[in-house]
Formats: sequence, C-alpha cells, structure tokens
Amino acid sequence: MGTLLSDLGADLPVIAAPMAGGPSTPELVTAAARAGGLGFLAGGYKTAQALAGQIHATRAEDTAFGVNLFVPNPVPVSPDAYRRYAREVQAEADRYGLELPEEPIEDDDHWTDKIDLLTSVPVPWVSFTFGIPDRAVVHALRRAGSTVLQSVTSPDEARQAADAGVDALIVQAPAAGGHSATLTPARPPAPVRLPDLIAAVRHAVALPLVATGGITTAADVAAAVRAGAEAAMVGTVLLRTHESGASAPHKAALVDPAFDTTIVTRAFTGRPARALRTHFTERFDPVAPAGYPALHHLTGPLRKAATAASDTRLIHLWAGTGHRQARVEFAADTLARLAGQV
Repeated sequence: MGTLLSDLGADLPVIAAPMAGGPSTPELVTAAARAGGLGFLAGGYKTAQALAGQIHATRAEDTAFGVNLFVPNPVPVSPDAYRRYAREVQAEADRYGLELPEEPIEDDDHWTDKIDLLTSVPVPWVSFTFGIPDRAVVHALRRAGSTVLQSVTSPDEARQAADAGVDALIVQAPAAGGHSATLTPARPPAPVRLPDLIAAVRHAVALPLVATGGITTAADVAAAVRAGAEAAMVGTVLLRTHESGASAPHKAALVDPAFDTTIVTRAFTGRPARALRTHFTERFDPVAPAGYPALHHLTGPLRKAATAASDTRLIHLWAGTGHRQARVEFAADTLARLAGQV
C-alpha cells in the first residue's frame, strides 16, 4: 500500500464508497476508519447544511474520512422528450396519488455552497464524480489541506483529471453499482475488467489509483492491488451491513432470488446507473430519454413513495454485479474479509 492511505493512518487497503441517497451514513464511514480503512460521506443530493451536519457527526468520532461531491455536468433533455416520459411515469405515480413535475427541473446540486463548505471546513479527502472541477476549485481544496481525488472510467478521463491537478484517481469499472462516473453519460463505458482498466490507466498517468467497481471478494481486492491500485473501494458489498443506511427493501432485494440480474439503465435519473432489473427498468428503460438531473427529480417522488411502501417494482435498487456477496454483518467484518488476501 502506498502513502495515499498510510498518510491518514489507515492500514487496510479497503475504502467504503460514497453511496448517495442514504446508504453512506456517518456510522458506516466511522466503522470503515475504525476497521483500519477509510470511508466517504456522500455529498450528492444533499444541501450544504445537511452535508455539514454529517461532517460534524463524523468528525466528532475523531477518524479520518472523505466527502464525495457530484460535479455539475448536466445532460440536457428537450421539454418535449421530458414531457413524453413524464406522462409514461405518471401512470405509476397515480397509484400513489403523486403529481410529478411537469417541466424539467435543472439544478447544480448546491455546488457552490458545498465547495465553500469544504474549503472553509476542510476534510482529509474530497472526491468528485460526474465531472472534473475547475483547476481553481482543485487548487483551493488542496490549499485548504484536502487530498483531491477524481472518479474516472477510462485512460482518457484519467489524463483530463491529471491535467486538472488532482492528487489521485478513483478508477471505476462498469461492474459498479449505482451511477457510472463517466464524463460522457450519453456513451456508457465499454465492458472492461477492473484489473485491465487499472493497468490501462496506470499506463496513461502517474497518479496513485484507487480501484472500484464490482469488488465483492478478497480475490477481487487482491487482483486490483496486483494490477497497481493502492486500495480498493467497495459499495454494494456494504449495503446490508448494520451501519448502512440503505432501505430495508433495498437490503432484502440484493439477495432475493426474484432479482437475478443487474442492468445499466437511465430510467431513474437520466444518467447510466447499474441497478437490479425490476418492473420499472423493464417498463421504462426502453423509453427513457437521457436527461440529468431532470429525470432524477421527475422519478424521485415516486421512488420515495415506493420505498416507504416496500414496493420493489419501482425502487431504484442500485447494485453492482456481485450483489449476492452482501452480508448482514458489521462493516468491519466485511472490510476485514475483503482485505484477507493482501
């Protein structure tokens, strides 16, 4: 393991990935650090105030941690395409008495407020997904004392991130659960094994690498480290842990025989994301336009209602390809098992 983690006193080369929308609790992040690794709070979809609260709670535990932000990289959708899709989805929303937004909602996920927060109240690590921030933002965070990491899905994206001045890269393979970190969401990444992707990115840039995407066993971690990564970042395999904030229906679905495969879909948010194949993905993936964050805001109320009702036909059940490996246990036990071969 290189200095990336050891600088923070971490001796386990396994990192808890940021999982927006609830799973990445301060408890999960703290558990990862106490186990000898590191964890990330998910800043996506939160106000700066809500994120500040989670940072405060995590900092009170006196452990190192990171914060992940979504960089504004909008995927515009035409009002006509949006309205056509909204009409289709409204049929499901009617069951819950919901009125979905008739016009596209476009926002930047409170970007400026969150950068202001992280430059004024620095955290050890800051990572970015969906886009590469301006050099000025990267520089400001580094000046504040944060190590800056960028999520990439290809050697070309890795070169762009290096040019922006980041300290390290999180290299995401397509087997990952949840959103793809791709900078070009209209063209989801081609299939590639994580070790091969790590090797290709290592050839392209000289930055330290963290491997992520489909890592659910000790052999997966060992393969990523052998390929040249300093650490492995895991998400799906932690979703059923005691410290995870994932919903009960999401946790159960990961090992339910009724959900036997994953699909990369833009039906929920307008950006490609890997989820369990469900009624919603079957019905809406073929007709969903690209459009982020408009589709995220469109389907959000329905997903929330479905989660409250345990209606797994309609929930965004984010999951990587190895979702069957997720166990009900303490996160420390999961991370120790994953680190067992390195």
